[in-house]
Amino acid sequence: MTALLDLPAVRQRVHLMSVDEYHRAGDTGVLSDDVELLRGIVVTKMPESPLHELVAGKMTELLLRQVPEEFKVRRESPLTLRGSEPEPDISVVKGRWDDWANTHPQTAHLVIEVAVTSEAIAESKAEIYSEAGIAEYWLVRPGERTVNVYREPGRDGYLSRSILGEHDRLRCASIPGVEFPLVDILPAHT
Repeated sequence: MTALLDLPAVRQRVHLMSVDEYHRAGDTGVLSDDVELLRGIVVTKMPESPLHELVAGKMTELLLRQVPEEFKVRRESPLTLRGSEPEPDISVVKGRWDDWANTHPQTAHLVIEVAVTSEAIAESKAEIYSEAGIAEYWLVRPGERTVNVYREPGRDGYLSRSILGEHDRLRCASIPGVEFPLVDILPAHT
């Protein structure tokens, strides 16, 4: 298991607390809106670059057109997991909006992170998502024009890992009907 505190980018921005303490701090206004809880560590999120917004926006539009009605596409919304409350760039959860009136979803069928400036943190989330039983995790690397696809969550991480390039098609194994060319979410070549 990768220790988040071994990552220099994380160590510089660390505050320890439980999920309940994190919620109380958020309710009282002690925490700013630009943080998330990862393994009990409050981590400041990086500002989103134009490239990040472009890729996340394109992917959201594609998902909204393809995801079956019983799923909801969520942007930068919390998932309450054991010891963590990440806010993935995109999550696709099964249910109705009213299902989460009092608590955040505790799982997802698909979670997507777009890594432009925070690749080490996005990579470390794979273990958190796997431990939570999230069926599929896509780590989009627009600078490399690739997507790391993680499937089959297990105790020691995802059992299936692959890297797709810009000429490949992304096919979601956990949600029927979600499929598109990877190039459709990337910036045009300049």
